[in-house]
Amino acid sequence: MWEETFKSEQPEPPAAKPPIGNPVVETIQQLGQTATPAAESNIFCMTIIGQVEGHIVLPPQNKTTKYEHLIPQLVAAEQNPKIEGIMIVLNTVGGDVEAGLAIAEMISSLTKPTVTLVLGGGHSIGVPIAVAGNTSFIAETATMTIHPIRLNGLVIGVPQTFEYLEKMQERVVRFVTSHSNVTEEVFKELMFKTGELTRDIGTTVIGTDAVKHGLIDQVGGIGQALRRLNQLIDARRQSAGAPVLGGLTQ
Repeated sequence: MWEETFKSEQPEPPAAKPPIGNPVVETIQQLGQTATPAAESNIFCMTIIGQVEGHIVLPPQNKTTKYEHLIPQLVAAEQNPKIEGIMIVLNTVGGDVEAGLAIAEMISSLTKPTVTLVLGGGHSIGVPIAVAGNTSFIAETATMTIHPIRLNGLVIGVPQTFEYLEKMQERVVRFVTSHSNVTEEVFKELMFKTGELTRDIGTTVIGTDAVKHGLIDQVGGIGQALRRLNQLIDARRQSAGAPVLGGLTQ
């Protein structure tokens, strides 16, 4: 009896601590990418997947890319001397306008060569991001939706609200037309086109149509995008007087 009582009073042994997770796996789960590839590479690849999340946190069931995660990565890539080129891969439905424009401005202001690649879709505010690089590519089956800026939630119906909306829309138009070959007239025609999108105005362009309108430079995939990025890297080395390393140009 005493032995049973003594055993019952003994404290439970501490639970084993869970093993520390693989940091690469955790980074993939949290940010959708690895901080550095397993093999040494002079190219930094950044992915923008799902909806661009800005100042408002989206519901957990939404696939999102948080702009506060992307901006520090772009700053780090710009400062890292080992990184010579940056690849931006997009498959996004759009999202927060100001966050998307912030990302696009960051990409366009990088001093290192940048190439963007639209896979699946580069819709809405994804359009400025897609044209922000030195060269832009789009997969043959990928789509881009161009439409006017919308407001979610309560809208105060006063002239100032519509003036603000119009000014923000002009910011998008100016950025896209200044970083691509599309004219303002063509872009606004695509933006305000009626009858194509259900109960809405706007246009969806696919692959070759995006190139035809001047939005995107070329139709291609990851191979063509990497080849072009390596060409830009070699050209930058030559202009800086640095030797071109063999085997990098594809």
